[in-house]
Amino acid sequence: MAPTKGRLDRGNGVHLAWIRQEGRGPTVVFLPGFRSDMTGDKATTLATFCAERGHAMLRFDYSGHGASDGDFLDGTIGDWAADALAAVDALTEGKLILVGSSMGGWIGLLTALARPDRIAAFVGIAAAPDFTQRLMWETMTPAEKATIERDGVLYVPSQYGDPTPITKRLIEDGSTHHVLTGRIPLRCPIRLLHGQNDPDVPWHLALTIAEQAESADVQVILVKDGDHRLSRPADLALLRRTVAALLGEDGA
Repeated sequence: MAPTKGRLDRGNGVHLAWIRQEGRGPTVVFLPGFRSDMTGDKATTLATFCAERGHAMLRFDYSGHGASDGDFLDGTIGDWAADALAAVDALTEGKLILVGSSMGGWIGLLTALARPDRIAAFVGIAAAPDFTQRLMWETMTPAEKATIERDGVLYVPSQYGDPTPITKRLIEDGSTHHVLTGRIPLRCPIRLLHGQNDPDVPWHLALTIAEQAESADVQVILVKDGDHRLSRPADLALLRRTVAALLGEDGA
C-alpha cells in the first residue's frame, strides 16, 4: 500500500506535514533532529524498511521545520514536543516504537514519558536530551550569553550549512523540559546508537541516559568511527537491524 500524505491542523494556524505508511503494529515513529526534517536518510531508510515488511510508520515535520508551517525562530522544545504528541495522538493507534535522532531523542523521551502505556520501545540516534542547557548555554562564552540576552538570538557557525540560530526563548523553554534529572521513569526496551566521533553530542550522554532509565532492557551501541549523523550505509544498516530486532524480526 502506498503511503499517504497530509497536513495536521494544530488549531493555531499551523499545519504539520506528515507521511504515513499503513501496516502492522507497533507503528514506527521517526522524530527528526534540530533543523532537520522527515526527508533525511534515516527517516527514508526506515520508511522503506517498514514498507517492505508491511509495518506501519509515521514521519512528520515539527512546526518551523521542513514542509510544516511556522517560523523556526519561534519554536521551542515545548512546542516541538507538543507537535509530536499531537501527531501520534491523531495519526497512530496502538503501540509505538519511537526513533529519535539528536534533538528527536529528547522529543522522543518526552513523548514516551507523556504516553508510557503506548510505548513498545525507544531508539535514540545520537540522542541529545537537555541539549539547550548542556550543549548550548553551558558552553557559551560570556560574550555569547550577553548577545542572547541583548538581541534574543545568537547565530552560531554550523558545519552543516547556514549559521544556527539559538534563541533566548529556546534556552529558557528548554530548561523546563529537562529529562536527565536523575531518573527517567521508562520501562520499555531502549536502544541508544551513538558515534564516538560525534563532534556535536558527546557519546557519554548515551551512558547517562542508560544509567538514569528505569528499564532493565537498555543497550548502548557505540560506533567508534561514527559521526553525529550516523547516516553512512553501515550506520543505516545498524539502524535497520536495531529496529528489526525490536519488531521481532531477525535482520534487515
